[in-house]
Amino acid sequence: MSYSVGQVAGFAGITVRTLHHYDEIGLLVPSERSHAGHRRYGDHDLDRLQQILFYRELGFPLDEVAALLDDPDADPQEHLRRQHDLLTARIGKLREMAAAVENAMEARRMNVRLTPEEKFEVFGDFDPDRYAAEAERRWGGTDAYKESARRTAAYTKEDWKRLGAEFDAIHRRMADLLAQGVPADSEAAMDVAEEHRRFIGGSSYDCTYEIHTGLGEMYVADERFTATYEAIRPGLAVYMRDAMLANAVRHL
Repeated sequence: MSYSVGQVAGFAGITVRTLHHYDEIGLLVPSERSHAGHRRYGDHDLDRLQQILFYRELGFPLDEVAALLDDPDADPQEHLRRQHDLLTARIGKLREMAAAVENAMEARRMNVRLTPEEKFEVFGDFDPDRYAAEAERRWGGTDAYKESARRTAAYTKEDWKRLGAEFDAIHRRMADLLAQGVPADSEAAMDVAEEHRRFIGGSSYDCTYEIHTGLGEMYVADERFTATYEAIRPGLAVYMRDAMLANAVRHL
């Protein structure tokens, strides 16, 4: 039994373009072709696709997925065991988050005021005030920091809400490309990276390509930034960095 690329895309909930891309890079090459040359996928191909999508959902980049699946010494059972452990850890964190949301909903329904500790305990020990102080310590003497402080000082609450929504939309577009398996150095991803750079330039400070690539590196190197992007989509921090670097190379 074999299936067309359209059928497999429907089974897996991904796009035909994603399957074509996986074929082009050798990650998932269909085992059969029709007389007309169209892709046909067998059961073994579907098993491999399931493994690919498991790893992608866990945030593994495509090159690492290929290395894991093509390891001749790898045990298929070990793949499932590793994925199970990673998923179990994520499920545990999501359950904590869900419990915190339920607690907040119940407290609001009963008009009970939560303490600051109760409101934020699920987010760990991240201290926004400490981070702001660190930002000033690291970049306070730079022109970019001074320009950002000057611009944002006049922002109203509505300004912050509007800018936050615009920035979130950029991140969601980048996350969608990652989910579709579009390469970070593709035109589509680089275009979103350029939009990201221009947004920063328009809202905060003159964000040169050099500064932008530095931000991308920080998204991966600083676990607090990484956590922010990983919460949007696993693997997004690295994907953002790579797209931002590719975009800088394209323009410079």
